[in-house]
Amino acid sequence: MDKKIRLLQVIPRLDVGGAETGCKDIAKFIANQNYFSAILCSGGEQIEKLDQSEVKIFKFSVQSKNPFIIFFNIFIILFIVLFYKINIIHVRSRAPAWSCYFAGKLSGVSLVSTFHGTYNFSNFLKKFYNSVMLRGNIVIAGSKFIFDHIKNNYNHTKPVSFIPRGIDTNYFSPKNPKIEQLNSVRSRWGIENNNFVILLPGRLTFWKGQFFFLNTLLFLKQEKLLNNIKAIIIGDDQGRTEYREYLLNFIRHHQLENDVKIISHEISMPSAYNACDLVLSASIEPEAFGRVAVEAQAMEKPILASNIGGSNETIIDGQTGWLFKSDDEKDLAKMIIEISKKDKSFLKNLGEKGRANVINNYTLEQMCSKTLEIYKSLV
Repeated sequence: MDKKIRLLQVIPRLDVGGAETGCKDIAKFIANQNYFSAILCSGGEQIEKLDQSEVKIFKFSVQSKNPFIIFFNIFIILFIVLFYKINIIHVRSRAPAWSCYFAGKLSGVSLVSTFHGTYNFSNFLKKFYNSVMLRGNIVIAGSKFIFDHIKNNYNHTKPVSFIPRGIDTNYFSPKNPKIEQLNSVRSRWGIENNNFVILLPGRLTFWKGQFFFLNTLLFLKQEKLLNNIKAIIIGDDQGRTEYREYLLNFIRHHQLENDVKIISHEISMPSAYNACDLVLSASIEPEAFGRVAVEAQAMEKPILASNIGGSNETIIDGQTGWLFKSDDEKDLAKMIIEISKKDKSFLKNLGEKGRANVINNYTLEQMCSKTLEIYKSLV
């Protein structure tokens, strides 16, 4: 008989993002398997999406990089582990990983870490700080890109488990019964139905490429190529108000108000995907995985992404989407014009292939089941 899993996941905050969504999804899955499931974080809007009668939430300052708080958090985590008889700690960020590592050592509890990013380093101290993500019993890489990054940059001799991130393909589905009509979404955005709409989702931060995209739109406008193309940027600034204002000032200064809009939040992302003609991922730094590319394919929407990071493996170039040169605004502009002129039946067929790609490789069920196998191997 399997020993009962008692899981504590630790993440700085449970806001919107790939790591956070994965944490939430695993927590719900483990609870649904009738195991004990808990999350320790400092707060976040996704907490509301969890039934706290099933997933226990502990709130504390685990987002802090202050060495004294990291040290103090060892004992907070140790108390939770001992009091609730936790036998698996799963950590998803570096600062709390140090606290989890020592709490695990003191309690004898197994530690799992998910390497969620490249964690850039410029010196030995930063690399040592990052290396805590490799000090547990098992390390999970959410993409081949991250798997290779670990192998190429760290002297890590233990096996790394490759578990691609997964999404809810019932929620991100063109057959989702809760999807709003295209007309109503475009009307809310102030866009006509005959426009070719490009959607760029992602939190507002420079490396996600919003400014890069605006420069591309400006180039298209100057070349008189925008025609009926309209763009929607959806993303929360998460406190980066200066960057948001910078983007808005750029739009006003170059008179792009009629061509692009920035929307802070959409209640239903499937509805937003459904209302566009092309989804764009314009990141100027590598995405560790890139949920947008996978969500777009699941929604049977054409995806155009920069040719760096996880997008290279989640998109089959020319078959389920396209890749453009990440540092080349003119290449992006050329691809946008080419795609906007393609026949609708071609785009529909490409979208169907994209969904099949996701169903075969990137479902939530696959990710959760493989993670559960790791937990079982440790208890």
